[in-house]
Parts: sequence; C-alpha cells; structure tokens
Amino acid sequence: MLRIYGRPNSINVQKVLWTADELALDYEHVPAGGAHGKVEETWFAALNPNRLVPTIEHDGFVLWESNAIVRYLAARFGMDRLCARDEQQRALAGQWMDWATFTVVAAMTPVFWGLVRTPETADKTAIAAGIEKCQAAFRLLDAQLAERDYLLGEAFTMADVPLGCAVYRWHAMDVPHQSLPHLEAWYERLRARPAYRDRVMLPLS
Repeated sequence: MLRIYGRPNSINVQKVLWTADELALDYEHVPAGGAHGKVEETWFAALNPNRLVPTIEHDGFVLWESNAIVRYLAARFGMDRLCARDEQQRALAGQWMDWATFTVVAAMTPVFWGLVRTPETADKTAIAAGIEKCQAAFRLLDAQLAERDYLLGEAFTMADVPLGCAVYRWHAMDVPHQSLPHLEAWYERLRARPAYRDRVMLPLS
C-alpha cells in the first residue's frame, strides 16, 4: 500500500500526487503539514525527522524529498514510461528535476512568498531579483523545448514534473510573462493532462 503525506497546496507535494495519478496508482493521501498538522507529532517524526512533506510509505519503505519520491515512483511503477531504462536518459531527467528545484523554484520562492503568502511584509527588492532570475531560467527552458514536445523528447517523463509545477505557479502569479513560444506550447500540453489539472492547477495559497 502506498501512502502519501502532504498538503495539496504544497508545490513539492503536488509533484508526488501528480506523478502518482499519471501512473494511475492506488494510494492513500493523508493531508499533513500547515493547517493539517501531523508533522509535529512523534509518529510523523519517526517517518521523517525533518518533519516536512511530502513523505511516503510504501509497503514498509519510507522516503522523503519530493524529487527522490518522484524518481522512485517513476522507476518502480513507470519504467519505460515516466522513467527511462537508459542510464544517461535517467541522468538527464534528474538534471532537469534538480535544476527546477535549485534554480527555478529557488528564484521563485521570494516572489511567491512576497506576492501570495506574506504580501503585507513583501520585500520588493527580493521580488524583483527573483523575477529577473526566473525570466532568465525560463528563456533557457524555452530554448530546450525548441525542438521537442517535452523536456527529453516527444514523450512526457518525470523530467517534466518539477518544472511543470513551477511553471503553473509562475503563470498563476501577477508577474511579467515573457513571450516564450516553446515553453507556452509545452505548458499547453501539460494543461491538457487531467492529472496536471487536478493536482497542480489549484488556487495559490
């Protein structure tokens, strides 16, 4: 049995729930974190000493960190679909997943917090710097998508998941959006996926 802990408005939890739904997995979603609590309880700390979400349990196996979970689910249940057997292709997927987290989401975080979570104490300088960094990153992403439908080629893979979550969040915020036709076409393809609409395209909070 697969159990996924996390609040549905978390970008990191959305990665995991979207992946699970793409794979049509049978799982239990346990809302946790934020208003849902649970993460400060002793039993949760035994699962994840960081007291963060997402965290999963799968037949006694416990895993945390969203990209690690997405890679695990894709390899365990989606080999030759979301996860390639070829080691170089898997490495490329991991490259884009980590770039999404450490470049795109890292730059977007002060923008999101300043505009959505804590606008009353927003740091306008940090927001402007984050927007500039995101715009540069998305120009790079647009170039990657110039000759392919998805990050790694013609098929949707785990490489698209973290960036797909970030790009929805970017489009849902009141920030300057550049004209990036290849990125926009990819985003439209993601929006056509039911699991993306259900798990990622939620009101920002």
